[in-house]
Amino acid sequence: MIRSRGFIWLPFLATIAACGSSDNDALAPAKSGEAISTNDKIVAMSGTNIGTPMAERIAVLGLLNKRNGQTRDVELKPGEAIRFDKVVIRLRACEKTAPWENQPDEGAFVQLLVKERPPGTSEAERWRNVFSGWLFKENPAANVVEHPIYDVWVKACKMRFPGEEAPVEKKSSEEAPVVDPALIEPSSAPQSPPVQEAAEEVSPSED
Repeated sequence: MIRSRGFIWLPFLATIAACGSSDNDALAPAKSGEAISTNDKIVAMSGTNIGTPMAERIAVLGLLNKRNGQTRDVELKPGEAIRFDKVVIRLRACEKTAPWENQPDEGAFVQLLVKERPPGTSEAERWRNVFSGWLFKENPAANVVEHPIYDVWVKACKMRFPGEEAPVEKKSSEEAPVVDPALIEPSSAPQSPPVQEAAEEVSPSED
């Protein structure tokens, strides 16, 4: 069992890292800019699978092209992949610490494929798996993407834990009703005379 900044990971992480076909061409989506479902198996962490189910979580990732400085935000669910020209991001899982943890963090298991020539050769370009592992938002140095052109980092893992449900908004019908003053019946209790009339009824005493 591995513990990292409040996360409790099970041995299945090593299995995820080893998964994947050696034929990386089959792992790359045909179209660019469209998230698609993959055949990747989503493994829930037994014993710690609380909150939003893994398949319903959403990871927000940042993607940087170091050549032109272009960045973009990418949202994927576990088991999805997206392609941008010669780079593919595949998401296997995302996780964040529970609200009661002392060291909050968020992480995602990401695979990065790049279509390029093998280093030091003049061979034709082909898809290469250049990174496969966990990335952490609050501890990026724990694992980094080492590639001369592309970089990926974690911005958020959107999920909820029990007790974090959004508060129910108060409906307008539940608010105090507005009463028209004209509909209010006058009180039957004796009314005090106006101050001026009360002063006239009191005559000064004669010497």
